[in-house]
Amino acid sequence: MISFLLGVEDLADTRFAVSPIHETVLSLRVLREPGLYALHLPWRRSVLGRLGAPDADLLMSVVGPDRGLPDFLTPRPTEFAATFEEELAAVRLTPADVVRRDLLAVHPRDRLPLVLREITGDDDAPVEAIRDAICDRLHRYWDLAIKPTWPQMRLVLEADMTYRARQLAVGGARLLFADMHPNLRWHNGVLHIDKMIGRHDVVAAGRGLLLVPSVFAHKPAPPVSPDEPPWLGYPCRGVATLWAPTPAADTTALTSLLGATRARLLHLLAEPLPTVEIARRLAVTPSAVSQHLRVLHATGLITRARDGRHVMYRCSPLGDGLAGRSAER
Repeated sequence: MISFLLGVEDLADTRFAVSPIHETVLSLRVLREPGLYALHLPWRRSVLGRLGAPDADLLMSVVGPDRGLPDFLTPRPTEFAATFEEELAAVRLTPADVVRRDLLAVHPRDRLPLVLREITGDDDAPVEAIRDAICDRLHRYWDLAIKPTWPQMRLVLEADMTYRARQLAVGGARLLFADMHPNLRWHNGVLHIDKMIGRHDVVAAGRGLLLVPSVFAHKPAPPVSPDEPPWLGYPCRGVATLWAPTPAADTTALTSLLGATRARLLHLLAEPLPTVEIARRLAVTPSAVSQHLRVLHATGLITRARDGRHVMYRCSPLGDGLAGRSAER
């Protein structure tokens, strides 16, 4: 178990970040262990056919036998939404001794993949060469596997953050962490992360808490070092919508009343979503969605509120009732 002791100031400084390099590195587990990530199988099939063997061999070598990943490849985000290139540049500066330590932490020395054997020596030059080679492969892999769908992934991540922020505003830390993952437990000002290797307690001491939602994470991932400021990667909501086909038109009485598109909109808007994400899920243009949103808003079936650069839409209690959901918030 790892525990974060969070004071009032730390909760006030709870914030979110999205990290393209985290998604890129965590997605390697999906390529390695497809059976554990069934939701991502459509994505995996599309990537494997385009990934060259040399790149695949080196990238797969960094994933440990128990699916562990070297910490230096997933650094703590330093801003809300850094670019992949910015984050990769920071990884390239990792000292050789840290690279060696982190790779050996996920691989038993007697089972080290052949392409990583040079890190066992005392000379830093081979380790730096391996680090740079991994970074080069990651950059190509990002361009091939993640970048084409990054806009959709980011919308899913931002929708999760909007939901979590509302949970925090409505019910405090207890509600924020209540449905984040079964391994997370909030009690008396302490966030407990169960089923971790090792045990330590981290006192936030005014450093706040950084939350990093992830499309490819399968469980909460705090830093393994007790010296790091508290931050937590966690599986985000809505991942199934990324690769799912466009939902079929509703055939219930609601469709007869509102039309197929507006009925589907009411079903989608059980959670706050921006126009571009709604358009993506329905496979139509944002302008077409906007026309329907205006009608639904004018009739009181949905509400809207600005969240940063997005206008977020959500069903009103009346809309929830029509869609067959409880109107309780």
